[in-house]
Amino acid sequence: MMVIFFIGIGASSVLAGMADSPLQIAISLTLIGIFAAIYHPVGLAMVVQGRKQTGVPLAINGVFGNMGVASAALLTGFLIDTWGWRSAFIAPGIASLLVGTLYPLFIRSSGQSDGSPIATVASTNGTEQTPDSRRILFRIFGVILFTTVMGSMIFQSTTFTLPKVFDERLVDLAGTATLVGWYAFLVFSLAALAQLVVGYLVDNYSVRTVFAFVAVLQAAFFAIMATLTGIASLIIAIAFMLVVFGQIPINDVLVGRMAPSEWRSRAYALRSVVAFCVTALTIPLVAWLQGTWGFIALFGLLAVAASLMFVAILFLPRSDQIVQGSSAITA
Repeated sequence: MMVIFFIGIGASSVLAGMADSPLQIAISLTLIGIFAAIYHPVGLAMVVQGRKQTGVPLAINGVFGNMGVASAALLTGFLIDTWGWRSAFIAPGIASLLVGTLYPLFIRSSGQSDGSPIATVASTNGTEQTPDSRRILFRIFGVILFTTVMGSMIFQSTTFTLPKVFDERLVDLAGTATLVGWYAFLVFSLAALAQLVVGYLVDNYSVRTVFAFVAVLQAAFFAIMATLTGIASLIIAIAFMLVVFGQIPINDVLVGRMAPSEWRSRAYALRSVVAFCVTALTIPLVAWLQGTWGFIALFGLLAVAASLMFVAILFLPRSDQIVQGSSAITA
């Protein structure tokens, strides 16, 4: 599936660069989205497969993904200015095709498996599920889905609006679009590294405690940000993006610990579907809210969303030792 991901997204991107009409571009972009959707359920399952501690591996994976997001605008602008808009599709497409061609050789030379299910470290040796363990399992999964909704809305809102926030509130520091872009790149790059810290924490401490602390910080920083301008707004923007990006690996860790290996890809797929649906709805909501009441209302809403996420996290079991295979949880 990963070969299909790389080859498919690369070929679709090249087709987009060769398009001669809006319809062709729309079809190519749709194909890019279809093949890109392969990664989350397949790639994340591969990252956690066979591992007992998954926080840091998922965090490293997330850092690379977020650095891609942070550098995309800069790289795209460079390609467009140098070789035209078509190169912004064709160059990454060729790179993806090359990786897709080399990927099977890498897997074969490294002696890794072809992706077939592997028994996990935390297998339960046939432990049967009890009504209590199933009830706790559903409660955890409900918390995961709810926090995914809130977290996706927060993540998309902040990453989508941050350049506009800087444009309005850093008038003395960012007088041009280029400077706004560089400030946004700087914040996103620094924030992505927070995942490494959170990944370490969830591997060594209670996921419930770490998750709740992150949610509280989000709510506090959003409330503070509502009326700030100037250098203070830049500092708080860095602070809230640190905890927004830092949250990314937490739900993935919970899914990895909760789901048995044969269901893990489907669990990640369901979480991704929920996240992408929320993401699609968030952009018009944010545009309407900011256009009607401004950023004060937007950051107020984000503070409420983070607070609701904190309340939901309190419903997680006190012990986060989710035993894969039986989904039993030790008290």
